[in-house]
Amino acid sequence: MTEPTDFDGTFPDAARRAVYEAIARRRDVRTFRPDPVPDDVLARILIAASQAPSVGYSQPWSFLVLRDEELRGRIARHVEEERLAGADVFEGERRDAYLDLKLEGILDAPLNLLVTCDRERFGTKVLGRNTILEADVFSVVCAVQNLMLAARAEGVGWVTLLREEVLRELVALPETVVPIAYLCVGYPERFRERPKLETTGWLPRLDLKTLVHEERFGAPLSGPMRDALDRADTGRRG
Repeated sequence: MTEPTDFDGTFPDAARRAVYEAIARRRDVRTFRPDPVPDDVLARILIAASQAPSVGYSQPWSFLVLRDEELRGRIARHVEEERLAGADVFEGERRDAYLDLKLEGILDAPLNLLVTCDRERFGTKVLGRNTILEADVFSVVCAVQNLMLAARAEGVGWVTLLREEVLRELVALPETVVPIAYLCVGYPERFRERPKLETTGWLPRLDLKTLVHEERFGAPLSGPMRDALDRADTGRRG
């Protein structure tokens, strides 16, 4: 394939702003309208996911589309069991706040996606994995992020309350394939201006200036870098 010669690597201002806008306004979604997601829309977000970088160009991801309500019901019941069990690590008002949170939309969304990692795709000797064996898993996480950003208009929630061994049995995953993310995909009832866990006071938003270091971990930022972060952070939404 011949590479285009009329693209110098930069984007027009509007396109560049749109990228940052999608990142800033991405939200986990737990409540969905019943409208089905058209196949063309699903195809576009899956293509975006598959364009993620991967270690050694191994493309270790697979995408399992789940629409069957009976199967999703079994998965939802497992998630609810894990949600209730998870409440035991909290006490008092914190436990009540946890139980009030809606943590998944498995049955509300018109479809679910399971994103997996084949840890032996192209064999065990993959360029770039000799130092960091988990680089294949990290590659799939990049694909998930691409998917979530591409599906911003449709809405995506990431369900983490799943035990691998239970999910593996329910969808018959091969031994070398591990589940990475279970996503609920659909059109949201609404997008929040800020993340729900921030607005409910579950955890505070951290000041980025305390998370960026220069030269050595923990070293304070220089004045110019602090000022640049302050300028860039003005009006940030998410």
